[in-house]
Amino acid sequence: MLSYYFFLGLRSLKRNPILTTLMVMILAIGVAASVSTLTILHVMSGDPIPQKSDRLFAAILDNGPLEGYTKGDTYADHQLTYKDTLAFLNSSQGVRRAGMYGILGVVDPIRSDLNVTMVEGVAANADFFSMFDVSFLYGQGWQASEDKNAADVVVFSKKKAETIFGKENPVGKKVRMMQGEYTVVGVTDDWVQRPRFFIFNGRGVAFTHEDEFFVPLSNAIRREIPHNGNMSCSNSRDPGWQSLLDSECTWFHFWFETKSAHERADLKNYIDSYVREQQKLGRFQRRASNKLFNVREWLDEMKIIADDSKLSAWLAFGFLLLCLVNAVGLLLAKFSVRAPEIGVRRALGASRGQIFSQFLIESSVVGLVGSCLGIVLAFGALYLIGVQSKYLTEVAHLDWQMVFLAVLLSIISSILAGLLPTWRACQVTPAIQLKSQ
Repeated sequence: MLSYYFFLGLRSLKRNPILTTLMVMILAIGVAASVSTLTILHVMSGDPIPQKSDRLFAAILDNGPLEGYTKGDTYADHQLTYKDTLAFLNSSQGVRRAGMYGILGVVDPIRSDLNVTMVEGVAANADFFSMFDVSFLYGQGWQASEDKNAADVVVFSKKKAETIFGKENPVGKKVRMMQGEYTVVGVTDDWVQRPRFFIFNGRGVAFTHEDEFFVPLSNAIRREIPHNGNMSCSNSRDPGWQSLLDSECTWFHFWFETKSAHERADLKNYIDSYVREQQKLGRFQRRASNKLFNVREWLDEMKIIADDSKLSAWLAFGFLLLCLVNAVGLLLAKFSVRAPEIGVRRALGASRGQIFSQFLIESSVVGLVGSCLGIVLAFGALYLIGVQSKYLTEVAHLDWQMVFLAVLLSIISSILAGLLPTWRACQVTPAIQLKSQ
């Protein structure tokens, strides 16, 4: 019987084509607006490393000066000093520890048809690759021994390796960069985390930046490679590289990986103990609370999802609700002209439940057609959003989950819109309709 009602619903689309077209368009526009904004929120709020996001932790330590500080003030700096980074790397906390900072490098390609090129990358220790599940096309990351020796080794991204070396495997080859000769030990595969949470320098960059190379952190320190990114220096310092390393300037990012999420308390106790020891040396004078974040909490702390994006989603749902109200009026008009038909069916023995089922399925058919059109409109809307900037291009694209949501949202919306008109249709009195004929 349900299949028969579905067939009747398809046939009913031909009745009152103007009303039907208006209903389909209203639902499609409402669904497209909602799905478009939800898609952006969905991409932005996605877990970049779900298999271990509850086991990766970043710490915030308030090393700011006591002068001008009021107890309870929020500390805005989310980076660490070099000496804190080094201390954490040398600790035994967790199963892996990764310290890093962004760098720029100049590469002198071996290909004669290429000019010297500037590349953006990361200086990190060997644990970086296993901690963040970096996939490799060729070779692998360097070893801890190469960290210790500050070795001249480099890992390139797939795209940058193809630019420099072509399609061949470059592992073992030499390349001149950053005033030295580096040996290629690996090439990452199509590995891009969205958002780029491990080094955070702004919401837009988190979705658009792709690291082109990686070198050992110890190597970058030995070669005095300047940082590329944010730096905060709350106190004055002497000029020079060593002075920068010894200063309270923050420009490093650090992550711990634990065996389980339950080890969080132990890690927090270690950080608190470390800060107390440093306070004895005159550091961390503010005595503010230390903070520890897993990946999801870190994304919230960094405000990856802006308030305006959330507001846009609520406005889109409000627009969808307005579309539903209009669809209710159109369905009332569409079903009211079928009162004689309903009266005849009731007189022939059809129950109110059967009438309700038939008309509700007809409403669902309208929603199904509206969802198809809504998906097309959503693709168009996301394309227009994406052409505004590279950042929006990365977050404005539908996946199968959002396509399914579009269909589901449209059908549910049409069912909700059809409840009142369907209930009204069930109240038709057969005798009155038969007398009027």
